[in-house]
Amino acid sequence: MIDMRPVAQPIGKVTVVLGVSMFLPMTVDLWAGDAHWKVFLQCGFLTVVAGLLIATAAQREVRVLNIQQAFLITSGLWAVLPVFGALPFILGQPGASFTDAYFEAMSGVTTTGATAFPELDNLPRGTNLWRSILQWIGGLGIVVVAMVFMPVMKIGGMQFFRSEGFDTLGKILPRAGEIASEMTRIYVFLTVAAILTYILLGMNGYDAVVHALSSVSTGGFSSYDASFGAFLGAPEWAASFYMILASIPFIRMVQALRGNFVPLWQDIQIRAYLRWITYACTIIVLYRLIVMKQGENPSDLIRETVFNTISTFSGTGFASTDMTAWGHLPLAVLILVGLIGGCTSSTGCSVKVFRYLVLFQAVRAQIRRIHSPHRVYPLRYGGRHIEQEVIDSVITFFTLFMLTFGLLIIGLSLTGLHPKTALTAAWTAIANIGPAWGPEVTANGSVAEFPTSAKWLMILGMFLGRLELISVLLLLLPKFWRS
Repeated sequence: MIDMRPVAQPIGKVTVVLGVSMFLPMTVDLWAGDAHWKVFLQCGFLTVVAGLLIATAAQREVRVLNIQQAFLITSGLWAVLPVFGALPFILGQPGASFTDAYFEAMSGVTTTGATAFPELDNLPRGTNLWRSILQWIGGLGIVVVAMVFMPVMKIGGMQFFRSEGFDTLGKILPRAGEIASEMTRIYVFLTVAAILTYILLGMNGYDAVVHALSSVSTGGFSSYDASFGAFLGAPEWAASFYMILASIPFIRMVQALRGNFVPLWQDIQIRAYLRWITYACTIIVLYRLIVMKQGENPSDLIRETVFNTISTFSGTGFASTDMTAWGHLPLAVLILVGLIGGCTSSTGCSVKVFRYLVLFQAVRAQIRRIHSPHRVYPLRYGGRHIEQEVIDSVITFFTLFMLTFGLLIIGLSLTGLHPKTALTAAWTAIANIGPAWGPEVTANGSVAEFPTSAKWLMILGMFLGRLELISVLLLLLPKFWRS
């Protein structure tokens, strides 16, 4: 039987951190003279106590985790934290149902950015700040999990990066603290830099904090129904810069801050990511310039295209304009880049650039084998040989991702959603992107009018997509639970 104490203990500790974080929006509401601060005080107290009880009940000295416990920790964290994260939405404004509150919290901790709230402008400041805090915590958490757990769990080819995280499964916990410390420093540095940048570009302190938390986590929650449309101009360029930084491997930024810029410049994944962003932006800009109406400003067109394309590519989900008005070709490009996503070991989401690079090599090698079946075509990535186990893992993940995407589309269609809505809702959920388009989507991009069953399907999609599918689906196998 699996010993659940090593699983429950870290979940309890992170729950305590979540509860303590609720005192930040409490302070904001208290400073603004809003009685809503009492909700965060109550929810924070309940969450801290619950986390302490869980951690205390599971208390024991743990230095080694087995593979089953590693899987359970990753899935457990992202299933439990939204339960407590939803409390302020239920007990306070907007007084949401459990489904809507859990949807919002899951969207936050998975850094998806889809919202179930029909109005954001009138929510208390503390509530909108809390939404961004959930994303910031979720973004940091997924970076640590990608560096510590996924390489050992061999999910989707992540074992290729094992040497960059740690050496053995027995060292998971000691190295987890070390890696978490390194990642937190760079994460906080980027967040503070984004806050200061936004303030210098005209945002007030509150808006700067909310949108910096969402930018660095590539989450996309905003405190305005207009999303980033409330900050047209220079803030869009700044946000584009930070969204790109947040969606490249954090280990490269750590190395750069230590004075070693060579890995940053030479990383094949980063170069491909920047190149593909350039291709996507160029295609959409050229198309929009060709069909541009008289009176439109080309510089504004270029700015909003670059911003919204990077927002979609990185999985952030900010929007500064109605992208559905751009035409069919731009929307097709946006959906495609959303299914690519950012880099591994970043806050970015979706399939990830690394896996596409491996897939392209595998396909090219297979075509060559058909022409010359007796030749050997070794696959290499960044000068390193790619083992067959990595290739198989990547192909398995990609197949499972696309299969789940298709099943989500069918499931959402069966709930009564329009086909366009079902397609984009499945896309935004499984790839953790944020926006959905269709007749049932409200003016601020909310899924508030979706059937309850559709919201739960999206919750499942966000959960599976953020934890890269296999780490969750493996828990359904009876063999997994046999010690």
